[in-house]
Amino acid sequence: MSDDLDPLAPREAIDLYLNARRDDTTENTREGQLYRLRAFATWCDSEGIENLGQLDGRDLYAYRVWRREGNYSDSDELAPATLKGDMATLRAFLRFCGEVEAVPPEFFDRVPIPNVAGHDVSKTTLDPDRAMEILEYLDRYDYASRTHVIVLLLWHTGCRVGALRALDVDDLDLEGNRKRSAGPGVHFVHRPDQDTPLKNKGGSERWNSISEEVATVLRAYLRDRRIDATDDHGRHPLITTKFGRMSRGSIRTTLYRVTRPCWRGEACPHDKDIETCEWREAKSMSKCPSSRSPHDLRSGRLTYYRLEETDREVVSDRMDASDDTLEKHYDRRSERQKAEQRRNHLPDQ
Repeated sequence: MSDDLDPLAPREAIDLYLNARRDDTTENTREGQLYRLRAFATWCDSEGIENLGQLDGRDLYAYRVWRREGNYSDSDELAPATLKGDMATLRAFLRFCGEVEAVPPEFFDRVPIPNVAGHDVSKTTLDPDRAMEILEYLDRYDYASRTHVIVLLLWHTGCRVGALRALDVDDLDLEGNRKRSAGPGVHFVHRPDQDTPLKNKGGSERWNSISEEVATVLRAYLRDRRIDATDDHGRHPLITTKFGRMSRGSIRTTLYRVTRPCWRGEACPHDKDIETCEWREAKSMSKCPSSRSPHDLRSGRLTYYRLEETDREVVSDRMDASDDTLEKHYDRRSERQKAEQRRNHLPDQ
């Protein structure tokens, strides 16, 4: 950002900051700050940021998204108040860094603090039409791949990343039970003692039905393309790497990758040279303005259900969230779309 700054590594700066706060804060306060700033240091490590002087405003927004999606925590999405606390601590930390000339003096003002009063509701989403185009592309060019299965299950079940990651092969019923008139389905199970907790604990446990088409893709994946691996608990994860169960971060990166227009060979809407674009790197894909997160895909699925006028209780049960939560955080219908749907229920319209 400036040649006049003194290079300072993130973790070294955190130590300096906490030591400087010893005279005006309690030990409990510093412990809370340390936890929140360790999250920031972890993000810096993942982004290859070795000097705070490398940071710019876009990085601060990227970090906010990274934390909001539950990275460096056990949840799939950070509560708005928690996210606000994280960003407020980061702001105070960067103010200190400005005082020791590691970043420009006013850089701390660029930290995006969420508006908790509005619950920091994200306005981004994956348009349902775009989701279907991505799935059609995968069906044609990367059928039954791990990427295909990730996008397919996130879209068709509306589940969270943690729930997808928690699935084992044995949690699938791809044949159904004709005697009980039950079709294919997937079983989400809360197993916190084996590193696969669900968002609402036991309350998140449920069966989600899947179509025969989805079941067919899963059969092909299990037969031909799933990496044969077990996790640290001897279980057989559905989504695997050669090291075992796939991480939440890797699943998110998969979504960031396939939602960029250039991934399907489309022209870049941001005037970037596809061959040299910095957002091609896995660690930077989330910074592409066109990329979308699993949270955005989940909101797109809810919007699809709303547009199809699917029963609200059915959607709430399937997506493991209260109707109020779905309405507030996931429904991306425009006011015009809502008005047109209401028209269909009015006798004089």
